[in-house]
Amino acid sequence: MNHNLVDINNVLVIGCGGAGLRAAIEAKLNGLQVSILGKRSKKDSHTVLAAGGINAAFGNIDPNDNWRYHFADTYLEGYELGDPELIERMCIESPYYVEEIDKWGANFKKLDNNKFDQRYFGAHKYRRTCYSGDYTGQSILNALLRKSLSLKIPIHDSQYVAELLVKDNKCFGAMSFNIITGERTAHFADAVILCTGGHTRIWKNSTSREYENTGDGFHLGLKAGCELSDMEMVQFHPTGTVLPTATRGTLVTEAVRGEGGLLLNSKGERFMAKYDSKRLELSTRDRVAMANYTEIIEGRGTENGGVFLDISHKSKEFILEKIPNIYRQFIENSLIDISKEPMEVSPTAHYSMGGLKVNALDHSTRIEGLFSAGEAASGLHGANRLGGNSLAEILIFGAHAGRAAAKLSKALSSQLRSRKCISETHDYLNHSISKGNENVYLLKSELRDLMWDYCGVIRNEKSLIKGINRINDLESFLPNTDIRLEFNNQNDLINKLDLHSSLITAKVTLLSALERKESRGAHQRSDFQKTEDACKFNINILMKGDKFIIKRSNHKSVNQELINHIERSEREEEIAKKLLE
Repeated sequence: MNHNLVDINNVLVIGCGGAGLRAAIEAKLNGLQVSILGKRSKKDSHTVLAAGGINAAFGNIDPNDNWRYHFADTYLEGYELGDPELIERMCIESPYYVEEIDKWGANFKKLDNNKFDQRYFGAHKYRRTCYSGDYTGQSILNALLRKSLSLKIPIHDSQYVAELLVKDNKCFGAMSFNIITGERTAHFADAVILCTGGHTRIWKNSTSREYENTGDGFHLGLKAGCELSDMEMVQFHPTGTVLPTATRGTLVTEAVRGEGGLLLNSKGERFMAKYDSKRLELSTRDRVAMANYTEIIEGRGTENGGVFLDISHKSKEFILEKIPNIYRQFIENSLIDISKEPMEVSPTAHYSMGGLKVNALDHSTRIEGLFSAGEAASGLHGANRLGGNSLAEILIFGAHAGRAAAKLSKALSSQLRSRKCISETHDYLNHSISKGNENVYLLKSELRDLMWDYCGVIRNEKSLIKGINRINDLESFLPNTDIRLEFNNQNDLINKLDLHSSLITAKVTLLSALERKESRGAHQRSDFQKTEDACKFNINILMKGDKFIIKRSNHKSVNQELINHIERSEREEEIAKKLLE
């Protein structure tokens, strides 16, 4: 095995999903040499699962819409925990990036006047979600891949990044190995951008697939010296599939509800009126998830542990035009024709709203030369992510991170490298290959079960402490795992490294959830059911190494007096009016 391969670039991007591709494109457009590493096929990154649409306040359907209303919806429905500077930037810039990606070939649905069609998504005051059927993420990814190809950006999509190379608080590259051959490469770069996604695969019911969103990017950043912020804020999408068991948790896009889908319990009752009488099925994801969860645990769910999502009152032609992939998904997986009968759905772990702490201006971390964008970075969504904001996020902040990385590279006159760091990474990988009597697959399965049981839709102190203790047990088994590399098969090693990352990020999540003694958005505590006053209790929970740092949120750009004195049900319109003045 060759341990001495070397790759040198100005900018190295880790992750070949939407954020990584857009970051690399921006760095390349700034005249620099850039390379992308990905462990999945570049045509099948996690971005393809973002199906429903991308938000931009064009006002094409609802002329009163503008970026200020988008800001109000995002900030308030994130329970005032998101960074206003990040939110403002996303809301102002999103129309530009939506138009750009459409010109690159995303091919969004158009109206007769050739402007973008826009659909409702949950908790948006106006229709502002642009879309390509129910495969918007795929269309955006395809456009980014074509642009990357035209710019001749190399994408190495069979590389597992094991370690960032950091010396004296400066990142100078990363070490990866080929997931097929095991061949290792030291990648030197002036700047590194982490676009590695989140950690939702560590829950039993998850929209993520095998070998993605295991928390490996979070772990890379934490080992390098970065801070993780608000890791307790994990979004449970209200509608994941229930059957068949093999695909349980697979996303049923919010576009189904956006196009008129109704939620019904086993009694045939349209129950959302009990939980949000105004917005019903188009309430925030955290409220709809809690509603579905409550109906199920209180005995009004289906025999299979779900509720019904019904769009059969719409014509088959309408369904095939608006949500063709969902129609096909249920035919192929369950032999269910959703134009004739309802789907069974239940909450599923979907999105990491916490993550690596980044600077709002340029998405840099506290490690010089290290940036992050997309789901790997925290700060934008607060305690609840609005559907359609994630695709806007990857384009906007991928571009910002790429631009900042290029600027840093151009300013450098020399680059520090360390042979010791490289040698230590080889030692780390070599020591990870060992014989033992513990099976990695079983340990991963047990971790997913415990995260669902002890840190799921509803948590409490007793369950969180149980989860932490059980993770400590699993960590003790890790050195005794059986790792074999026969026939150059790297699966065992990859699974062990993923498990290590998952255990670390799971523990941080549990400890953060234990620390936040309130219920806020996606973080629901049965023993602390009150959402505390934002001005008194609006804190970010950060972890650096094994230490917690509690920081109060800084909301200079938001009128706090207004927020303090108006009811939440009125806030979107009132704050938007204030911003318009």
